[in-house]
Amino acid sequence: MKKIGIFTDIRVKYNTLSPVQQKIADTVLNSGGDIALMTINDLAEKCNTSETTIMRFLRKLGINSYQVFKVRIAQESSSSPSKIIYEDVEPNDSIEEIKNKVIYSTNTSIQDLADILPDNAIESVVNLICNANRVLFFGVGASGAIAYDAFHKFLRIGLNVSFCNDSHIMSIQGSQTKNKDLIFAISHSGESKEILDAVEIAKKNKAKVVSITSYPNSTLAKMSDELLLSSTSERKYRSDAMVSRIVQLVIIDILYIILVLKYGQEAIENVNKSRLAVAKKKK
Repeated sequence: MKKIGIFTDIRVKYNTLSPVQQKIADTVLNSGGDIALMTINDLAEKCNTSETTIMRFLRKLGINSYQVFKVRIAQESSSSPSKIIYEDVEPNDSIEEIKNKVIYSTNTSIQDLADILPDNAIESVVNLICNANRVLFFGVGASGAIAYDAFHKFLRIGLNVSFCNDSHIMSIQGSQTKNKDLIFAISHSGESKEILDAVEIAKKNKAKVVSITSYPNSTLAKMSDELLLSSTSERKYRSDAMVSRIVQLVIIDILYIILVLKYGQEAIENVNKSRLAVAKKKK
């Protein structure tokens, strides 16, 4: 049986909704794909209601996560199957056209970093890393791969770092942070519940929070002491966030190089030790 579309489901259930929920439904139906770019707080403000009421509305639709709701909105709003994967690609594009579009979009997004990544923000993040007793890298899904890359790089230069992509362990680690610890959270949307829960717990212990996200008005951005923006030319929300993933890796590389130069000879020696340790495992 074909799964009913999110907009169709809202229209079918419209008469069973409360007056407040009908107002939310009207906003969603009239906004279409733009909803995929909104945080739950943005939608609540647009509807003059609370985040709790938004979640009650979603549960009426059988949805328990705002993130899932946004993904379904984005998928249904796309005009063609190819745009669900990559916005600029058309169904009849040749291999050469697809290749050139992906390369162009990626290059443009990386070049945009010069404008969206302020030097003072980078400097503040570097100082937070240097002054932290330990740095905990958090990320789930595709963002978990970025967090692991950062953990791997910073471990090589001798920093006290850890990595986690498990929601339960992240929350446990967050509960045991101290005021000299630093949470480095990575989330394209800035709305991953696993990340937000762990960060909220850590902030109660006065731990500092640095985030990499593509949405400056996201919940994670608002919870962070420092924000490194990875906005790209992607105009529609996509869960795989293809281009922004590359941009986030570039941000990590920028931080890594600055830290190596800042720590100087000590960092270089640690990198060499790391290389030798790994080299012994190769034939």
